[in-house]
Amino acid sequence: MTHKILLLAGDGIGPEIIGATEALLRVLMNRFDLSCEIEHALMGGCAIDVHNNSLPEGTLHLARAADAILLGAVGGPQWDKVERSIRPERGLLRLRSELGLFCNLRPAVLFDALAQASTLKAEIVNGLDLMIIRELTGGIYFGEPRGIVEDEDGARRGYNTLVYSEEEVVRIARMGFETARKRRSRLCSIDKANVLEVSEMWRDVVQGLAGAYPDVDLSHMFVDNAAMQLVRAPKQFDVIVTGNMFGDILSDLAAMLTGSIGMLPSAALNADRKGLFEPVHGSAPDIAGKGMANPLATILSAAMMLRYSLGETQLANRVEVAVEDALASGARTADIALPGETVVSTADMAKAVIDGLSHD
Repeated sequence: MTHKILLLAGDGIGPEIIGATEALLRVLMNRFDLSCEIEHALMGGCAIDVHNNSLPEGTLHLARAADAILLGAVGGPQWDKVERSIRPERGLLRLRSELGLFCNLRPAVLFDALAQASTLKAEIVNGLDLMIIRELTGGIYFGEPRGIVEDEDGARRGYNTLVYSEEEVVRIARMGFETARKRRSRLCSIDKANVLEVSEMWRDVVQGLAGAYPDVDLSHMFVDNAAMQLVRAPKQFDVIVTGNMFGDILSDLAAMLTGSIGMLPSAALNADRKGLFEPVHGSAPDIAGKGMANPLATILSAAMMLRYSLGETQLANRVEVAVEDALASGARTADIALPGETVVSTADMAKAVIDGLSHD
């Protein structure tokens, strides 16, 4: 079967990290019989510049037709003043909504070679392997009404609505339980049920599903405590399931446990396991075009794409082992290099991974 992959390079360092990852995908196609058709399209600020729309209809059409989408990053200060409805981030939210990408998988895994790169003590993070499951198409990022209004005295008020339906909570909670069942059978649901009615409902729904998963140990935690616990003792967690905003914040916090946000991949899946795969980090405009960006989060996102959407589990494993081998060999981009370690470019880091693909 031939897989249809859409590459959206986006803005900032996006073209560099997507270019590096495409080189790896083409090696998989040429050497390991991965059958793919690869297409490219504009999304983000670059699409605003050309089409005055961060998600042009042509891009959305290609995204709907693709089996999987690999995204670099979107946004940058030059688009901060454009009309809010067409800003790069709004295009990304619309893409998630249009494709029904409700389930965001964000693994936080510390590779052994990077134990010293974490800002936490090695004994706290050694062996870290947790999965954050973030609900992605509901919550405060999508809730209505929303806006900015001006009072009679000229003072402005901004407002957003945090809302979840029971159905939305059920489907993301089931993903949490099922993912935990395949790992170490521990699920922690994160909320703020002590002050938010929507979180009170969230907790009730998640708890109500627990009887269908007697082999999974379910716990609940308030989000502020969860942030503290991720720094204090992160290995207590196996799978975390939470809402859109809490998941956004906690997954970036978890990124620093692994040494760099440049190491974290993600997958956004719909009910049919079609997915949008992207690194957790942003567009990093300050280093764009300098060959400094770490491509590993994007390469690991491609591995998630192979596993979750394309069903190419063996190739996904091969890519992840090649990343581990590249790090073990001493390859370091600037974000994960310790003082005195040699720093390699984006392209050279990708080459180190590609070179490792042929080593069984």
